[in-house]
Amino acid sequence: MYFTKTFLLCCGVFVGALSLDASASTAVVRSGPDVTVHTVPGMPPVVNPDDIYSETRQDHFSPAVKDDLYRVYVPNLRGNSVSVIDPQTLKVLKTFKVGRSPQHIVPSWDLRTLWVANNAEGHNDGSLTPIDPRTSEPGKAIAVDDPYNLYFTPDGKSAIVVAEARHRLDFRDPKTLKLQYSVDVPKCEGINHADFSIDGRYAIFTCEFEGSIAKIDMVNKSVVGYLKLALPARRFKDTGKAFNPLDTEICSSTKGMPQDVRISPNGKLFYVADMEADGVHLIDGDAFKEVGFIATGVATHGLYPSRDGKFLYAANRGSHAIHGSPKGPGGVAVIDFATNKVVAHWPVPGGGSPDMGNVSNDGKWLWLSGRFDDVVYRFDTSTGAVDKIKVGLEPHGLTVWPQPGRYSLGHTGNLR
Repeated sequence: MYFTKTFLLCCGVFVGALSLDASASTAVVRSGPDVTVHTVPGMPPVVNPDDIYSETRQDHFSPAVKDDLYRVYVPNLRGNSVSVIDPQTLKVLKTFKVGRSPQHIVPSWDLRTLWVANNAEGHNDGSLTPIDPRTSEPGKAIAVDDPYNLYFTPDGKSAIVVAEARHRLDFRDPKTLKLQYSVDVPKCEGINHADFSIDGRYAIFTCEFEGSIAKIDMVNKSVVGYLKLALPARRFKDTGKAFNPLDTEICSSTKGMPQDVRISPNGKLFYVADMEADGVHLIDGDAFKEVGFIATGVATHGLYPSRDGKFLYAANRGSHAIHGSPKGPGGVAVIDFATNKVVAHWPVPGGGSPDMGNVSNDGKWLWLSGRFDDVVYRFDTSTGAVDKIKVGLEPHGLTVWPQPGRYSLGHTGNLR
């Protein structure tokens, strides 16, 4: 593991300055090997209750992806296009046009289709463009209202279109995308990212512009409630090209800006990235309360578990602004799942804006879009070294494909 020496020497000082909840550094309670998780009907069983990522280890590929090409798919938000990268040569093989404002590339529940979520920001012509992963060729787009993001119910019976501007979750047929029903989430302005409980009975969605999260009952198809996230007393300054853990400011924001969500290996905690708080909130999903906070870097955005399930990579975008400047103090913080401590920090040399992505099958590479720099980063997970590939305008939620796992819950490849 690659460590940034200055960060580690100063980390303890900074954490103390933030007056973080003590639970943020306590080990996660394990479930026990004899525990059986009673999942919702139709959901694949939880093989290991201590590690819900056990079926996403290296080479644990589903037969469904055996003929898929090894590629990285990058949605260029302002370019209205998708760039396809050969991860072995680091070359862009092709770029093709899709719908307006492509946000994320999302693997379907059955792993047979990659969907481009074109939410047409500020317009009414949203769509989902299918990509055949066996050929990397796009199909005909299907008109869908405001698909900022896309998830799938754990039983695979519904695609969940996250209609961000509508404050709504649209449950649709996963094949035809015909509307089945909707769940209004009126107090969740900017609803966008999510993850599901270990048993599939509920999901936690972030409300980006409310500084809160929403809990959705997946069985009764209803909103359980909302939880306002606590802000730290201080946060990092988004100045300079390099991240400095000692360069802090009073956090004058009145509310956070939560982004990505990821559940702990044992299903006990949800990790919620927050761009305004510069870190990750720890949420007890069952009790629906905040139990800790981990400071990670400037404008924490994307969250991805390592291939061995031991670490959580937190992408720090380098700017608190929604449309930030290039070459900011962006980087990646590595969180140890067992202790909930940051054990390493990987900067982007010269500055950058790591955003969304995923991990390669072998776990050697973390691929992230460079949102404000029009590039894609490939981080070496053993050294923290960074390669850059030029792509289109404002790359966002890229995915690496194929991924190991049995089924996809959506986003840029949340497989289990």
